[in-house]
Formats: sequence, C-alpha cells, structure tokens
Amino acid sequence: MDLSDELKNATWRKATKSGPNQGDCLEVAPLSEGRVGLRDTEAPEKTPFVVTASVWDAFIDGAKKGEFDF
Repeated sequence: MDLSDELKNATWRKATKSGPNQGDCLEVAPLSEGRVGLRDTEAPEKTPFVVTASVWDAFIDGAKKGEFDF
C-alpha cells in the first residue's frame, strides 16, 4: 500500500486529556515500517506529517523527560 493510501486508512488517535472537542489536539497514527503520522485535528484534510520510528522515539523520550516544557 502506498503512503497516501495508508494515511487515508490510518487509525488516528489523540490523548484522552484532549477533551470532547475535535479542535486543539494533535492526533497520531501508527504506520508501516514503524513510521508515525501526525496531524492537527483542526485541519484533518491537510497532509499529515510523517516521521520515522527513531524520530518518534526520540521525541517521546524528550517529552517524558520534560525537554519540551515551556
């Protein structure tokens, strides 16, 4: 399956703390080859951003350590 088809059929999810509203959230979807798709719930029609497994793992590690806290 090509990536554009995979993104159209992806199972998107968002954090449970996002609340019931569709906006103000970032959604993620697992993709083939360990890639991860990311999209804004306020613009689901836009092409999602796709990162490799190693980029996603590094981001999650940094987030857990508070490296992105403002």
